[in-house]
Amino acid sequence: MAEAIKILICQGTGGISAGAKKVEAEFNRIIAEKGLSATVGKRCDIVKTGCRGLCANDVLVDIVDDKGCTTYDFVQPEEVAKLVEEHIVAGEPNEKRKAKPYYNKFVDAQRRIVMSGCGQIDAESLDAYLATDGFKAIEKCIKTMKPAEVTEEVKKSGLRGRGGGGFPTGLKWSFCAASPGHHKYIICNADEGDPGAFMDRSILEGDPYCLIEGMMIAGYAIGAQFGYVYVRAEYPLAIDRLQKAIDVCYEKGYLGKNCMGLGFEYDMRIKKGAGAFVCGEETALMASIEGERGMPRPRPPFPAVKGLWQHPSNINNVETFANVRHIINNGAEWYAAIGTETTKGTKIFAVTGKVKHTGLVEVPAGMKVREVIYDVCGGILNNRKFKAVQAGGPSGGCIPAEILDTPVDYDSLIKAGAMMGSGGLVVMDETTCMVDVSKFFLTFTRMESCGKCVPCRIGLKAMLDILIRITEGNGREGDLETLIDLGTTIKQASLCGLGQTAPNPVLSTIRYFRDEYEAHITDKRCPSNSCKELLLWQIVEDKCVKCGACKKACPVDAIVWEKGQIAYLDKEKCTKCKSCYDACRFMAIE
Repeated sequence: MAEAIKILICQGTGGISAGAKKVEAEFNRIIAEKGLSATVGKRCDIVKTGCRGLCANDVLVDIVDDKGCTTYDFVQPEEVAKLVEEHIVAGEPNEKRKAKPYYNKFVDAQRRIVMSGCGQIDAESLDAYLATDGFKAIEKCIKTMKPAEVTEEVKKSGLRGRGGGGFPTGLKWSFCAASPGHHKYIICNADEGDPGAFMDRSILEGDPYCLIEGMMIAGYAIGAQFGYVYVRAEYPLAIDRLQKAIDVCYEKGYLGKNCMGLGFEYDMRIKKGAGAFVCGEETALMASIEGERGMPRPRPPFPAVKGLWQHPSNINNVETFANVRHIINNGAEWYAAIGTETTKGTKIFAVTGKVKHTGLVEVPAGMKVREVIYDVCGGILNNRKFKAVQAGGPSGGCIPAEILDTPVDYDSLIKAGAMMGSGGLVVMDETTCMVDVSKFFLTFTRMESCGKCVPCRIGLKAMLDILIRITEGNGREGDLETLIDLGTTIKQASLCGLGQTAPNPVLSTIRYFRDEYEAHITDKRCPSNSCKELLLWQIVEDKCVKCGACKKACPVDAIVWEKGQIAYLDKEKCTKCKSCYDACRFMAIE
């Protein structure tokens, strides 16, 4: 029997929602029908993988044979029989159905370390993880290294926390290790609350064992015997796969009183969060684990001294822990050679918005923002003009076109008025109103504020009220100065990171797009044709190319158009939904 052919089917959340389960069932049916799987020497192995990044193109299927790996995208169940017949039986890949060249560019432009297993292995299989040197790192630590040596190795690697703050990971571990006490805790922050961010979720869905091993290594290094993974309850698939992995590790002896027979004790459990954004802040997270309302606590004392239930605790996020096994296996020097002087290794970004290929990308720290958007993600949707990218989640800032060559590292992004955050990049084109964007993100952070401290509770509401007035055409002279004063005060006086960073979208857009704010306030005009109350709602005749795209998009038949004729907008029928504006590639609608 020939060597087994692998059929890798993306079954992360995106893949399943696109129909991956039906595609898998059809592959199983056709393979059995054609006798391609036998009890001895399987011809075809179907592997249910996690997310591989290009989520907009699901269902993604890889067929791996002796000729290499061929990727098919947008696969539907009705196509499976033809793919099996042509590619597997006849041995000829279907050239017309292969993923377009941009897919290879999307993958080749990345440097996958943390996500090296995602999309490649069966996330629910311990054997698959072991085949990628799984649990070799924790074994190496216990057998050949003292706890302090493990911490020192992480320090030398230059790994910084990937949850947003960027604090040196090894240094953080050393603080907790130095704190007296027999009871210490390792906590993984998987409460990923940024709109559009799903980096941690994809790791949990695609390679949960790497998180378990990373937390075990941290536990060995600081002397902790128990770990919590705090996951938002809106991640059912991630929770299910992680729980299965934990259960298997207990069953096989990788967790418990005598892990792997090495005399190391380590236990783990999952704590589901209720979806409060503020619980991404470490002291609020610990309060939630303890059964209290998730509200930040004053610091000091810091968690490394008095954390969970007043015991020394170390908190990192999923991506941080997922880096650790690679550092131990390959050495600190190897990891430190990747990235920049101040930001080592790679960073995963969730790229969304007005970009051609949305999804997850893992790139070396220091790659320019321009390269991420244009080289990895294919550029701006509909070839429109790039306007800005919002980096760092709802508390990040906006980077305009003139500084698009900013490297993606902690210090460069902060200097540009943005932040690395957990890794969200929201791309905006010329149709995006920066005032409206600021209002959107401030609405989110204001709603998610716990309300404990006055600057955040009252200040964000005051800023939001001003932004609402401006976008409705009721802006007043002095509004911008008030926004700047409020934002600066809130950043300085708020208790936790939510309030300290929430004004960033407003302050950065005023810094780079002040003329757009002034147009709203002085001219009562939205230059990006986005704020409904300020729009003219008319078709510009000399820009209209008579294509009819606007009529096809209108849900209420308010566009009058005939082939070869300029379109006309009936204002009596128009509901101002902006469907026509979004459909017009020629900016002919004001």
